[in-house]
Amino acid sequence: MGTHKKEANRKERQGKTGDGMGNVKTKGENFYRSAKKVKTLNMFKDGKAQRNAAGKITKSASYQTRERPVARVEPNRKWFNSTRVISQEALESFRSAVQAQASDPTTYLMKQNKLPMSLINDKPNVNGLKEHAAKIAVEAEPFKDTFGPKSQRKRVKLDFSSVEDLAGRTGDMHDTYLDRLEQAKLLSGTSGEADPEEGHENENGVLTTARESIFSKGQSKRIWNELYKVIDSSDVILHVLDARDPVGTRCKSVEKYLREEAPHKHLVYVLNKVDLVPSRVAAAWVRHLSKEFPTLAFHASMNNSFGKGSLIALLRQFSALHSDRKQISVGLIGYPNTGKSSVINTLRKKKVCNVAPIAGETKVWQYITLMKRIYLIDCPGIVPPNQGDSDESLLLRGSIRVENVEYPAQYIDAVLRRVQPKHLQRTYELRDYTDSVSFLELLARKA
Repeated sequence: MGTHKKEANRKERQGKTGDGMGNVKTKGENFYRSAKKVKTLNMFKDGKAQRNAAGKITKSASYQTRERPVARVEPNRKWFNSTRVISQEALESFRSAVQAQASDPTTYLMKQNKLPMSLINDKPNVNGLKEHAAKIAVEAEPFKDTFGPKSQRKRVKLDFSSVEDLAGRTGDMHDTYLDRLEQAKLLSGTSGEADPEEGHENENGVLTTARESIFSKGQSKRIWNELYKVIDSSDVILHVLDARDPVGTRCKSVEKYLREEAPHKHLVYVLNKVDLVPSRVAAAWVRHLSKEFPTLAFHASMNNSFGKGSLIALLRQFSALHSDRKQISVGLIGYPNTGKSSVINTLRKKKVCNVAPIAGETKVWQYITLMKRIYLIDCPGIVPPNQGDSDESLLLRGSIRVENVEYPAQYIDAVLRRVQPKHLQRTYELRDYTDSVSFLELLARKA
């Protein structure tokens, strides 16, 4: 490397790339100050007032004069026109129209930030907290009517009219307490413990045993933490239901949480596994569930899927609704073994999530890119605590791994009651059985 190149590199590193002739005036060049430079220099001198030889201010500095300018309102006719107001009847009709629009599950393309929600909601929320009705009334009423000597005291609104009415409600309160106690026992796994004073029998005289721990799967704190992370991160939530038991696979507690705590999130039902039920049954369930939330029939399959185009079109509409964001997140929730990961694989048309014909394959939440502006979030299956759910219903629903049940033979009666005999005879080629014991005996002899 030559000396000239080394010197050029040194000047470039030190920022001395000029030739040193920057201050030298050239003949023919305009070296006077430009208007922009003069304005900048005057800005530095503008902070001081101009004084005469006696020291009196002849010209005040900017924004420091004590003289009051004479101001006058412009006599324009627009100040005397009628203001833009809305009558009470029009406001009531607008409220009813917006509430009808919000209650209709088929119309979901509505931006709340474009509407005057303060006029629609009677009780506005402050910082996400619901204000008490008494506080709103106090702020709305004048001081003299609330705290002055002529204050008006209103009678407190109670849910009961007399002491006898209050005493009559103790029975309902006691029943509610027993229901909550039974639910707590069900979650703790001690609902079947026998009483030693009763001879290990319950009130009906039937022997009871402790509930197996396998029936508490999907209710751990870790699973619920994963669920709330998915809900918080999602703009649209797809509730995957099993077409064979849509009512049994609905997480009503999660729906209530979304309705109360996150009403801005969109909830959509995906009725999966419609290939396992007749078409008329699936269509009837779609019509029934669409009365509450938008519902789509779906069949998760890599090669022969159903409802894939409708679901992608719906997600594109949600993406257009949130056009102010770079992308939206779509979370999939539901009971175990309802096909959440299979729905994601069907949308991507390749295996991006592990799937299995057993419950509990997905352990943690995971992000999957569907397209440039839509991301999918897979969630582990949850089993919300419900007092009406028995061990038998959880097992037949597919939420529990049958191979981990300690005594699976005791649930054969429920299978025989639910399945028609002709289907069992055609599948296992067995005839002339009367109960579960004879059915198992014939099946064991055939094997």
